[in-house]
Amino acid sequence: MTASGTFGYGLEFQDFVPLDGIGGIIVKGTTLRPREGNDYPRMAETASGMLNCVGLQNKGVDYFCEHIYPQLLPTGGTYIVNVSGSSPEDYAECAARVNALEQIPAIELNISCPNVKDGGMAFGVTTKGAASVVRAVRERYNKTLIVKLSPNVTDICEIARAVEAEGADSVSLINTLMGMAVDIEKRRRVLSIGTGGLSGPAVKPVALRMVYQVARAVKIPVIGLGGIMTAEDAIEFLMCGATAIEIGTANFIDPAVTIKVRDGINDWLDRHGCKSVQEIIETIE
Repeated sequence: MTASGTFGYGLEFQDFVPLDGIGGIIVKGTTLRPREGNDYPRMAETASGMLNCVGLQNKGVDYFCEHIYPQLLPTGGTYIVNVSGSSPEDYAECAARVNALEQIPAIELNISCPNVKDGGMAFGVTTKGAASVVRAVRERYNKTLIVKLSPNVTDICEIARAVEAEGADSVSLINTLMGMAVDIEKRRRVLSIGTGGLSGPAVKPVALRMVYQVARAVKIPVIGLGGIMTAEDAIEFLMCGATAIEIGTANFIDPAVTIKVRDGINDWLDRHGCKSVQEIIETIE
């Protein structure tokens, strides 16, 4: 699948890849009300990765339902909406509106958003905050519910078990790691708000470790992401326990990377005499 925020709505990539050939397209973060996002600069290259503080810029869920959704239907792709909010009520209302869209089979909750009622702390960094969002959404959303976990925590397994207990059907991890870049000539931080989310190959070892741990801590499926650039990277996540993967930052480098990784996994399975990808999932001890 494609990771939210790295593939637009998929429509932007139609000239590069067949959208119906990708397992799932997770569209950019969608909120109840329109958001302008953060001021520029909001992206910066780093060694083996990138920082971003885009700030969930989008036109809101109603705009998505009325204008974007009808454009997605003819493509034949499978679409998942990434839902964000500033309160459990916001998340639930946004999810409820997406629930009404017949051809959207799932949502992915971004619980790394700041909780405005709790001093700006992200929902996903405490079991209480994570559980509150999933509980509210589960009451109003009856399709597949994926929860995207933040790595900026002490014990990610504890968070995973909390959202599983509240009705999550799957978890995806990891979201970005908090980071910062500095311009020594201007003697200031590079990004407009100072810090941003680090993604790309630099985070892969952290992502692998967390996927390995969470896959053994919960009974629901785990979706792995974080620095996947090649088929070999994806296979590592599968062997650690992921039953699906998402590709994010690599889309900025090669817009056809999803198809190349898909085909590369198939080639590897053929070379190693595997009849199904299921044969390699969670095979690392």
